[in-house]
Amino acid sequence: MNWKRYTVTAALPYANGPKHIGHLAGAYLPADIYARYLRLNKRDVIFVCGSDEHGTAIPIQARKENTTPRAIIDHYHNLLKDNFSKLGISFDVYHRTSEPIHHETAQEFFKVMYDKGLFTEEISEQYYDNEAKAFLADRYIVGTCPNCGNENAYGDQCERCGKTLSPKELINPHSTLSGTQPVLKETKHWYMPLQNYEPWLKEWLLQGHKDDWKSNAYGQCKSWIDAGLQPRAMTRDLDWGIKVPLKDAEGKVLYVWFDAPIGYISATKQLFKEIEEGKQEFSYSQAHEAYKGAKADDWKLYWQNEETKLVHFIGKDNIVFHCIIFPAMLHAHGEFILPDNVPANEFVNLEGDKMSTSRRWSVEMYEYLEEFPGKPDELRYVLASILPETKDSEFTWKDYQTRINSELVGILGNFVNRVVVLTDKYFEGKVPPSKPSEELQAYITEQRDKIGTSIENYRLREALTELMNIARYGNKLLTEKEPWKTFKHSPEQTGVVLYDCLQIIANLAILCEPFLPFTSSKLFAMLNLNAANLLWGNAGRQNLLETGHKLGAAELLYQKIEDDVIQKQIDKLKNTLPVNNTPPTQNTKPVQPTEVSAPKAEITYDDFSKLDLRVGTILTAEKVEKADKLLKLSVDLGFETRTIVSGIAAFFKPEEIIGLQVSVVTNLAPKKIRGIESKGMILLAEDEIGSLVFISPKKGMKNGSIIR
Repeated sequence: MNWKRYTVTAALPYANGPKHIGHLAGAYLPADIYARYLRLNKRDVIFVCGSDEHGTAIPIQARKENTTPRAIIDHYHNLLKDNFSKLGISFDVYHRTSEPIHHETAQEFFKVMYDKGLFTEEISEQYYDNEAKAFLADRYIVGTCPNCGNENAYGDQCERCGKTLSPKELINPHSTLSGTQPVLKETKHWYMPLQNYEPWLKEWLLQGHKDDWKSNAYGQCKSWIDAGLQPRAMTRDLDWGIKVPLKDAEGKVLYVWFDAPIGYISATKQLFKEIEEGKQEFSYSQAHEAYKGAKADDWKLYWQNEETKLVHFIGKDNIVFHCIIFPAMLHAHGEFILPDNVPANEFVNLEGDKMSTSRRWSVEMYEYLEEFPGKPDELRYVLASILPETKDSEFTWKDYQTRINSELVGILGNFVNRVVVLTDKYFEGKVPPSKPSEELQAYITEQRDKIGTSIENYRLREALTELMNIARYGNKLLTEKEPWKTFKHSPEQTGVVLYDCLQIIANLAILCEPFLPFTSSKLFAMLNLNAANLLWGNAGRQNLLETGHKLGAAELLYQKIEDDVIQKQIDKLKNTLPVNNTPPTQNTKPVQPTEVSAPKAEITYDDFSKLDLRVGTILTAEKVEKADKLLKLSVDLGFETRTIVSGIAAFFKPEEIIGLQVSVVTNLAPKKIRGIESKGMILLAEDEIGSLVFISPKKGMKNGSIIR
């Protein structure tokens, strides 16, 4: 379809703390590359984001820091906005869900659904603090974990052993607001009956997007829908959030995952309101010249017009909300377009372990900017090289150093520097006389189209590789022709080579802009190239630089990263807490090690040989409804994908194990568990405190490999 305009969103970051480079790689950098590419093609696009500022974590963080929720969101909103700007993330608007226009938009959305009779009212029992006179969210309840004895486990999870909990499972629960023991009290909430939308979701999502959505997003959604959707409460008993716009809803706010995605809509409203008022200037998109006379109501073109393509960039932990719940809300409301695609990325791990701010095993965006000033493109390049598009990837400081030194410095930077220096030396910094090369034009045009196709299909790593291949092509041309040797006997020959190389650099200046915007600006300055040439279609043109054109001043694009700089970062990580530990609190009782059980009865080799043990990869994982201990897994075994139900929900969050390679018993007789046919068993071991750990094969083994 030839789309008339594009609405591009990146997941709203939660404003209760800094965000690390894994978040950057998961949603914001891919979205920025895509949006920048669209702008270079003069497409009508807005790139929307903002801070998510509601939910229980905000007031909890405020209590920890002895301040107010408003102070928390103000601090982290400004920090995040500044980080994104310095890293070149080119939002057209970076909004806030605490703004009045968002409260109004979310309440209007809820009211439309309510008036159409799309919610059900249900009464349930929830813990209540009589002294604080408030219902308690799970995180406001602390007690003793029934699994490991941690006396400071939360009502939703024990952060020591990892077990998922409900408040009613805690031993001696108490309120974090008053310290008193809470009581169960009836409360009313409004639920969205998601099960009513299953037929529509099967048609729109499972049939309509089977071939164009990534397998991780599609597979996770299919598992949820196939297992049967359940009603979900869209309101909460809290005093921090958007008030439910009903007369009988005193003390209730909208569920944060109801209001947060509506933030994309309210941000767009705010953008066009400011355009009409003359307060907003588009600093990124040439296409936005057409919006100079835009009116506030023009936001509707980007959310309610069928000629608009809506694309959500997210991490895999947000798939269900952006692919099932929010689309169901948009469909139920009836006036909004639906996402055409949701390019969900997996996670970026750090030095062999999951990145986590809370465990201090992370590289925070603000820390990187402080410790590597002037190097935003270096981080953008490394992350774009390892984007977790189909499976988890890994960031290591040694790899960061290698990619910069070998690729950015050694390939791109070295090529540009040699060409500009030689041109200055032999031709007084002017483009030497020559004729455009049809062969070079054809090559650049082909590469431009390859890069564009890859970006439009969300294969950004592939696109970056093709971009760097142009720099490799230039280096090869320079090395083979050796213009520094030919100048004495044939200045004309030297001029031809440098002319072609300068044309390559000019094309790189255009084509690298989505990935390396700061580098693109440097190249335009170095070449003294008119900014009007910064259009995708100009790449491949025969003469971006005319003979006799005077170049600007030469400068090094990048500098090598020295060993001591990298070692400092590695040491910094080593000096944090052990990777898989969280500090015990003062009141925590020592954990009693699990006794080693006696061995089972002896078997023969023939007994063992009957087992078919294989390597598999977990594609999707989700909790089984009304079964606290069970996870439903889909596992790729190489020869087929199987559903396996495993009693590991107390030890692993579903999003943490997707993409993990595991050992599987494949020839167990199928067994129905909670109505789900399970065909296999995952092998695990029990550690000294009774937690389970996967028996994982060597990283990168082929699915289906036999374990002997």
